[in-house]
Amino acid sequence: MAILATGLGLLLWNHNAGQTLGLENDQFGNLVTGAALLTVLGSAALMPGRFGQVLKAAVIWAVIILAFSALYVFRYDIQSLGTRLQAGLMPGTAAVRQLDDGTREVVIQKAMGGQFATEISVNGEPVGVMVDTGASLIALAYDDAERLGLEPENLSYSQPVSTANGQALAAIVTLDEVAIGPIVRSDVRALVSEDGALSQSLLGMNFIGELSSFEMRRDELILRD
Repeated sequence: MAILATGLGLLLWNHNAGQTLGLENDQFGNLVTGAALLTVLGSAALMPGRFGQVLKAAVIWAVIILAFSALYVFRYDIQSLGTRLQAGLMPGTAAVRQLDDGTREVVIQKAMGGQFATEISVNGEPVGVMVDTGASLIALAYDDAERLGLEPENLSYSQPVSTANGQALAAIVTLDEVAIGPIVRSDVRALVSEDGALSQSLLGMNFIGELSSFEMRRDELILRD
């Protein structure tokens, strides 16, 4: 049992590297399995009079080996299921999912209102946003800009924009950092809306369009860096 537990722990720790103790992960997994089986067979050879007990132990070990192997082989599927459960139980949560090639993607579950809403980090501070592929730039609500210390009362509102409430003016600013999960961008242009013009901040295409890909499915939005 200790051999399997140690082997599985090493495999999980090194699965992104592709190698464990100088061996390919698949080879290392076979080595661990073989060592466990040899341990059982060795016990049978040393205790010939207790073959029934050894056989019973061998069956138990075989089940344990299969269980550990299944956990390792299907680790990404298990992780994906966990991500879906997290996103489903907490709509709007930006859940991070790791792929077979080691890359990570951010999954946003559709909110009750039918929109993709989530929380991002702007200059290290959390900001609730709605994903808007029709917005060319990130747009910050006046209250969010004030909370971020952008001093919206001192900005120049000269950029015409269209909002749900009609035409309005916005100020252009540059944000030091915008992040959603492991996806981080620096020196990002954004708009700050006039007071009362925008009820919720928007995550626009100047962030989304910089990603390697984004995929909008029925109930989830997948962002890949």
